[in-house]
Amino acid sequence: MNRALPAVRLRVPTHEDAFDWHRIFDDPDVMEFHGGRSAELSVYEELTARQRRHDAELGFCLWTVLDGSGQVIGFTGAQPWERSWGPVGEIEIGWRLGREHWGKGYVTAAARQTLERMRDAGVPGVVAMVDARNARSVAVAQRLGMRLAETFTTPASERTGHCYRLDLQRPSADAA
Repeated sequence: MNRALPAVRLRVPTHEDAFDWHRIFDDPDVMEFHGGRSAELSVYEELTARQRRHDAELGFCLWTVLDGSGQVIGFTGAQPWERSWGPVGEIEIGWRLGREHWGKGYVTAAARQTLERMRDAGVPGVVAMVDARNARSVAVAQRLGMRLAETFTTPASERTGHCYRLDLQRPSADAA
């Protein structure tokens, strides 16, 4: 089914966005594949500050996603993979939305904007690390034209994680 995607806008996260992210991600469903529990406000304050640094230094980051009315609904974007396992040294795209915004096309719309920004920045390719049980994120990666490239066992949770890849030098199969 091809439906029209909703309007979204991406912006570099502000310090105030840390409060919004903390509020909208304070939900066990949202955090199921991210440690299972809510993070402290200080985690989001550090995360938004790090994303502002990434934007200044790299030209990309995890951007705050705003819906058509300007409401903060989550984040999507890209950042270097900084763990010692998995796709070390590569650029990972990712997304997280508040529960009430799931299933409406926001992530796909925002992730497509992210891919265009990454192409414009000259990034040759990206990865998406997805918990193998996270069917919604697996579907997003596939809608973006990403292919399953590797499987990992995550050290902390010992769960299976999938590494999806997309070459940004060629148009994706689903660029339309």
